Amino acid sequence: MHKSQASTTLTFGDYFRTKRIALGFTLRSFCGKYRFDPGNISRLERNILPPSIDERKLESYAEALNIQKGSSEWSQFFDLAHIARGTIPYDIRNNPKIMSFLPAFYRTVRGEKLDKKKVMKLINLLNKAGNNDL
Repeated sequence: MHKSQASTTLTFGDYFRTKRIALGFTLRSFCGKYRFDPGNISRLERNILPPSIDERKLESYAEALNIQKGSSEWSQFFDLAHIARGTIPYDIRNNPKIMSFLPAFYRTVRGEKLDKKKVMKLINLLNKAGNNDL
């Protein structure tokens, strides 16, 4: 997956490369230290190879990049991986309340009119999610 037309769109590969460089690693030194394949990491960083959505593999990458488990960076890292693969993150897929509202999101993207009651339910659900009540 390449960057979209909006130049401000952050991709998984961009994020990965930025984190690696911020830690002071060259591609080869990073891969050598963590036993990752340099060709695969290079393709990930250039958005040629989509990231694995295997949770253990992503966790190993996140840990190597010093991304703290449970942090907002951790969530962003996993969300970017799922976006690159065109999949819904596990924590969202495993929440039936949120999943029940995804069709409303899809209809909105397609420009279809939404029922006001459904919009209000969705807003309330998102507000609760922000307070970790889900």
